[in-house]
Amino acid sequence: MKKIIIQREQWQARVAVVDNENRLQDLYFESRARPEIEKCFFKGKISKILPGIQTAFVDIGQSRSGFLHITEVDRARGVEPLAGDIDDEAAEVVLPSEGPALIPKSQMDISKIFKEGDTILVQVIKEPMGEKGAKLSTCFTLPGKFIVLMPNISQIGVSRKIEDAAERDRLKEIVTSYLPSGMGAIIRTTAENKSRENITKDLAMLVSVWHSINKKLKKAEVGEKVHEDLPITLRAVREHLDDDVEAVVCDLQEDFLAVQRFIKYFMPDYLHVLRLYSETLPVFEHFGIEKQINPLLDKKAQLKSGGTLVIESTEAMTVIDVNTGKFTGKGSMENTILTTNLEAAEEVVRQLRLRNIGGLIVIDFIDMYKASNRQKLSRFLEKTLKERDKFQSVTLKVSEFGLIQMTRKRSGRTLVQNLTEECCVCHGNGFVKSAATDAYMVLSCVSRDIKRVPPQGRLTLHVASRVYHYLLNTEYSAILQIEKLVGQKIELLCNDNFDGSQYQLSKS
Repeated sequence: MKKIIIQREQWQARVAVVDNENRLQDLYFESRARPEIEKCFFKGKISKILPGIQTAFVDIGQSRSGFLHITEVDRARGVEPLAGDIDDEAAEVVLPSEGPALIPKSQMDISKIFKEGDTILVQVIKEPMGEKGAKLSTCFTLPGKFIVLMPNISQIGVSRKIEDAAERDRLKEIVTSYLPSGMGAIIRTTAENKSRENITKDLAMLVSVWHSINKKLKKAEVGEKVHEDLPITLRAVREHLDDDVEAVVCDLQEDFLAVQRFIKYFMPDYLHVLRLYSETLPVFEHFGIEKQINPLLDKKAQLKSGGTLVIESTEAMTVIDVNTGKFTGKGSMENTILTTNLEAAEEVVRQLRLRNIGGLIVIDFIDMYKASNRQKLSRFLEKTLKERDKFQSVTLKVSEFGLIQMTRKRSGRTLVQNLTEECCVCHGNGFVKSAATDAYMVLSCVSRDIKRVPPQGRLTLHVASRVYHYLLNTEYSAILQIEKLVGQKIELLCNDNFDGSQYQLSKS
């Protein structure tokens, strides 16, 4: 069983999903100062077209233009959409029996579809990252509780997690009979065994939203946002509220009423799990969530057995290294390694969700000699991802080097992006020069500069604090040597306003 905990503060909203031991499973943030734009619709303007890479840059009113690749242009313009990128669940797509044939993507030319200055409706499918602007699409999707509406893609898809053939047919029949002409939908796992009324109500709401977007688009200015997804509090309820949830806890009356209305409309059977928190202690502290957040920013994640995960992320990929640490086990070394790897695989899935890591991921598990154990590990990782992670992922088998390569759908900002900013000292490198390196740089510069100073009188050398202590305790002989060479005394002083290899050489 699990709980959904919602904490609202004036400056931000946070939502945590915890298990029956109050151990974090998912974590979401929403800040007024840094609103997310993923899944938002904008009225954009084509600012540049690059036929060589089949990409159009679109002004959507943000600091950087978004980019629209040919593969993300909708069916109506002659490009087959990528159904695999829709929603967080892999789906089997059923093409409609009628309608024009789709033109292969390889035959399309973006410069013949758009021209600079065109205004278009676009949806953000990936947040801006690093120097890249937002990734855009005209293959629109509107997620609901049971359905993802595709208003301009006439395809019907069913989540692969719904395995019963009769249930799949029932759901397709319901959606097909109520879906407006020209529209498509993905039937989500949550729709399984739900009533016709619940599904059609969700579908009707999404169609209404799409009509509203079109009305706003006509009056909108270029760069204006015409639609955004639900607030994070309702999104978390939409994505996680199911039979495994024993409580949805809100610490604010306003959120309690909003969640109550949402549940009452879409999932009235779950109204009994809603709670209003009224204790003095903040709700995140009460459930022990606050103390679990900071460790998620560390590179190391501890395993219960004593092993560790070392997680390093770059803009393009994430590498995870598995170590046995203190765990020695009670059986053979091979069994000890297998036990550690299986525990690590489970924790890897949890860390990917909590840190919101997507893209290419390489996991360096501990080497195992038995092929059967490597297969067991690979199957266990796939099974855990399927059962516990809502985002689509693809894993490869264990390689000859003991690595598992996988991809996971990116969505929103990572935890690091939400909670940190670039270090003003190391500028994101993750390290700074040592005191010795800075001290030697100062000594080299002083040896050069001191030759330009008139030879009379006493000199004063101001340096940063840690350089001062290093020179005083370790390399003061170098100062004495410089004094001997130039025939002048040098007074070494500490300046707390200096940093790194900053220094000042002056006459006393």
